[in-house]
Amino acid sequence: MDKVETRNMLKSRAWPLWVPLLLCLSSGSLKAQQKPNVIFILTDDLGFGDIGVFFQAQRQKSGDRSLPYQLTPHLDQMAAQGARFTQQYANAPVCAPSRASFLTGVHQGNAVVRDNQFDKMLENNHTVASVLQAGGYKTVAIGKWGLQGQTGTGPASWPGYPLKRGFDDYFGYVRHSDGHEHYPFEGLYRGKKEVWSGNEEVSAGLEKCYTTDLWTAAAKKWITSHRNKSNQPFFMYLAYDAPHAVLELPTQAYPKGGGLHGGLQWLGKKGQMINTASGHIDSYLYPEYGNATYDDDHDPLSPEVPWPDTFKRYATAVRRIDDAIGDIRQLLVDLHIEGNTLVVFTSDNGPSIESYLPKGFAPNEPTFFASYGPFDGIKRDCWEGGLRMPGIAVWPGRIAANKMINTPSMLSDWAPTFARAAGLAVPVRMDGVSLLPVLTGKGPQDSSQVYVEYFEAGKTPGFKEFEAGRRNRKRGQMQMIRLGDLVGVRYGITGAEDNFEIYNVVTDPKQTSNLALKPGYDQIQQQMKNKVLQRRRADTESPRPYDNALVPADQVDANMQPGLLWKYYPGNFAYVGNTDGLKPLKTGKVDSVQGREWAGKKGLLSYEAYVKVPQDGAYTFSLKTSGKAFVRLHEATLIDADFAYAPGELKAQKVRLGKGFHKITLNAVFTGAVAPVLSLGGQGEGQVLQFYHLNKRN
Repeated sequence: MDKVETRNMLKSRAWPLWVPLLLCLSSGSLKAQQKPNVIFILTDDLGFGDIGVFFQAQRQKSGDRSLPYQLTPHLDQMAAQGARFTQQYANAPVCAPSRASFLTGVHQGNAVVRDNQFDKMLENNHTVASVLQAGGYKTVAIGKWGLQGQTGTGPASWPGYPLKRGFDDYFGYVRHSDGHEHYPFEGLYRGKKEVWSGNEEVSAGLEKCYTTDLWTAAAKKWITSHRNKSNQPFFMYLAYDAPHAVLELPTQAYPKGGGLHGGLQWLGKKGQMINTASGHIDSYLYPEYGNATYDDDHDPLSPEVPWPDTFKRYATAVRRIDDAIGDIRQLLVDLHIEGNTLVVFTSDNGPSIESYLPKGFAPNEPTFFASYGPFDGIKRDCWEGGLRMPGIAVWPGRIAANKMINTPSMLSDWAPTFARAAGLAVPVRMDGVSLLPVLTGKGPQDSSQVYVEYFEAGKTPGFKEFEAGRRNRKRGQMQMIRLGDLVGVRYGITGAEDNFEIYNVVTDPKQTSNLALKPGYDQIQQQMKNKVLQRRRADTESPRPYDNALVPADQVDANMQPGLLWKYYPGNFAYVGNTDGLKPLKTGKVDSVQGREWAGKKGLLSYEAYVKVPQDGAYTFSLKTSGKAFVRLHEATLIDADFAYAPGELKAQKVRLGKGFHKITLNAVFTGAVAPVLSLGGQGEGQVLQFYHLNKRN
């Protein structure tokens, strides 16, 4: 669905009657024009430990001259004025699947983009942008994309181009590999790159434009222009391609001041597009880094030595982003919109050893600054260092200052969060949960589904700072799941019965003590093995050694009754939303899924039941509806008949199930225009599956 179709959908269907209730999640009731602006800032390969308030300040305060440190004053200030997420995870330890999961709100167990599928098309389904766009937002993406689809050479032939995935405007690198060069016109180390503005390729006018500066100036220009034209709320996805890759340097010092009249500015002149497009490319180091020395031999009596050039460059790249954040936040103050703008800053995965610099430079080893923080693992690892992200959120008047959030969360939780902040329904397809309760301190916080699966043929680096058993360890098929304070990790998976290593990452963040080797953890071990199979669906383009394993049944009350429980929520629904936090108008029980009794009514109908599987085997579920619907089996997507579903189309899905009761949920939308058609059934192994429900309602 393109943006025109989305707008038409918005015009033709009013929003649910319960939407005003969602607007009370923050203090007071918001009017439509007071929906918050949202800016989501994502960096590339920035580690948890690279930010002052998360880790670098500890090194600075230690006074140990053998521990070089970075400075991030603007991000530290942002954290002091808002909330800091100490246990936020990337959805994958590499950029493409991690970014795709953020955009779609779907974790890797149900995702379309997985593993190292760079430039694969972001699926044509709900995105954070399409939801907000349909809810009255102006949407823009700036910076790195890498999810356009590999067919063709331009927007007309790229099926997953940002303008086809909910964004009104786009400016940036579309192709994944272009993000490995920070001077698109010169292509200093990786060759010339393409920059797209809408449907036009514009790199020819971008001489001496360092991409961190370019994306920042473009973001400021867009916000200012939009604000001058309209009070319409906006959503901006600002995706930097630094500090990853070539570690190129800016042309000059960051311009003084910030905001509307200072800092980076868009000049719009070919050859001088921004106000730092002059001087010498790849030349400027922050003085505190250019002249920095450290105690390399741990001997305070011997002379200190200069930082290697590689790390001067890395620290400069990070500091440049820090300056950019301060610049953008000052702009919000100057435009008098900071009080109604939610700004989130984070990264896509752990720190990298990649640099692509010429010979003679020291390797880009994240040990120099301990960019992975107090953890083991880097990019492409499912240890905490590869997945734990620095997260900061600020929203004056709604998020308390100096708030420390220790609730586990994932990048895929931000799409539902932004939808709820805007007073909109969250598509039931999204696995993420809204973080508004923990951000604002209002209402109970749902638990996030922290789950990762990933394949990588390499090894965890043999850094002496890592646990001995982790050094040079082969990765292969990997999995991570978190339940409470416990994280289960599997490397080199050969089958569903492989044991997890289990760590309490709250008391043991470096994952030194494998609890799975101790008595009393057999039940947790089995729970993790069951949950990872119940939480995911197989994907033929990313095969796993546990794809054909039987999905285990639930442990349920022996007193089960035939039939399904239903709940009815009245209203006009533009898509199938989830029902979290809502109260149904009516409830009841039926023997089978059917929609005839809802003729003439409008709203969302939610069914909940358990299917009784008589024996291990393969079973096929079929769904047909005249409206829109979505089915989950346990926590996995089973049938999606929502976003691009043709009414009346029969959809089916085969899955291997273990004997016993399996939870199934169905959400369906009725428009009231025609007598609804709705059917759901399952069969296999010569049996027709029957629906049951718990005798005592939840």
